[in-house]
Amino acid sequence: MYKNEKYKILSFSTTMRNPQRIADFLKALLSFENHTLTHEIIMQIIFYLIKHKIYTPNYANKHFKEILESDKMLDEVQIQEIIENSPQEHKEAGFDKGWDSRFDTFYKLSMEFGFCFYAMGEPLVISHTGHLLIDATNEIPSNEAKIANIFLNCLMKYQRNNPFRNVSNTNAPLILLLNVLSKLQEKTQDSKLFILEIPFLLCWRDDDYNALAHYILEFRKAYPSFAYSKELIYEKCLKLLKTTNTKRFKLSQVCEEAVDEYIRKMRITEIISLRGNGRFIDFNTFEKSKIDYVLEHYSLYEKFDDKRAYFEYMGEIDSHILEIKEQNYTNKDDLKQKTLQSFATQYSKEQIYQELSILSHKNKTSKDEILRFIPEPVRFEFLTAIALKQHFGDLDIMPNYSIDDEGLPKCFAGGNKPDIICKDKESKSIVEVSLICGKGQVNNELLPITRHLKELINSSQNSHLKHSFFAIFIAPKIYEDSKRYVKFIKFDEGLEIKNMDILEFIQNIKIAYTQNQVIKNLCIQRNLG
Repeated sequence: MYKNEKYKILSFSTTMRNPQRIADFLKALLSFENHTLTHEIIMQIIFYLIKHKIYTPNYANKHFKEILESDKMLDEVQIQEIIENSPQEHKEAGFDKGWDSRFDTFYKLSMEFGFCFYAMGEPLVISHTGHLLIDATNEIPSNEAKIANIFLNCLMKYQRNNPFRNVSNTNAPLILLLNVLSKLQEKTQDSKLFILEIPFLLCWRDDDYNALAHYILEFRKAYPSFAYSKELIYEKCLKLLKTTNTKRFKLSQVCEEAVDEYIRKMRITEIISLRGNGRFIDFNTFEKSKIDYVLEHYSLYEKFDDKRAYFEYMGEIDSHILEIKEQNYTNKDDLKQKTLQSFATQYSKEQIYQELSILSHKNKTSKDEILRFIPEPVRFEFLTAIALKQHFGDLDIMPNYSIDDEGLPKCFAGGNKPDIICKDKESKSIVEVSLICGKGQVNNELLPITRHLKELINSSQNSHLKHSFFAIFIAPKIYEDSKRYVKFIKFDEGLEIKNMDILEFIQNIKIAYTQNQVIKNLCIQRNLG
């Protein structure tokens, strides 16, 4: 009765939740680019993914947990054991049951987004945008602004009924959103869209944004003050989809999971802001030039029936997107500080401890209405700045992340700046945070920290004030190479760098606060907690 639903809710794969993960999977294809895709090639790619801990089957978690949590690599025998004991009861069209089909689930979204193209018996292709994404994530630190532009390029072109999807909905989701926000602004002088109105976009059947904006405004008239229940939204969405199939389209998918993933994907572009404590989405007015360009050049778009032609369209970069600069607002630093202070006041210390501790565990996720939509690496920086603000009253805290027009962090700042610069009467310091685990901590984090610390010391040489200088590096886990490095740099150059894992940092700021200590005591307190 329900076998091939004509209209479907927009749903992105949650297995590829962030750009870094997509890039990591793409890197596994590099050695096999232009090779004919066979079962043997797929197994070599699977081998690479397991070896580099990009994909971890349940069997590996049970039997090789110690290696997975260290900076050691699995050897060939161990990887083969994991593969043999991880049968994949999975079947995708065009692929044999098992690992071949699992490969397809790994890369399906990347192909839809135009980053790679594959089919059994055909050459494996990585597109121009796929290579750009790999290169941007390989930079140290990763080029977050470029990554955002690559995803904007992808999502401004992305079509619901592309040749890789069997759906009848005919719209480009990002274009539909931007046009609806523009129409709401025109009709009500307020462009914001309530979170529980997003399911209407996800289920909308065509690209008639005028009709969708009218639908939303009429709905608001019938149910004022955004007093919507999820059950009501769900009922309306089933009607939009022309279905009564509550097994295929569950309330949790329509009103929660698909909405969360949609917001994450739209915010990757950096042209969408959260407002009202995470209750609304809106234009990021700092990116008005990009928004205007996208609406002018992509509101009308070519439709595709051929997979290869669609992939080639998606896989080319619109170079103009890379050139458009964010609008320059003189009060950005003030806005950043205002938002930082607001979160430090609005959230309790215990809430911030909890959010920080979530980042120390790979399998835990934030449930916070705002924080869960901030990508984990820059969220770590934001939470650390909030924690410092809450615990050290006389400390000037200057984080370097880039912000949207709400003052919320969107990505790391470019220009090789430290994450956070701190200053009080006694010291000048830098605080660096990273989710990197393993040997990469030294090359990617501690070497730049050393350089930043030297620059901070040199820039303060002419000051008549006597400050102590130090750096703090925080990560989910500190690895042996990192411990050895800070001992060496202390001996060799007299530089004070302290490593702390997240839980240790939490414990030490608690002690410092209860004893009314300044930030430099974190370095002394380190072994007390």
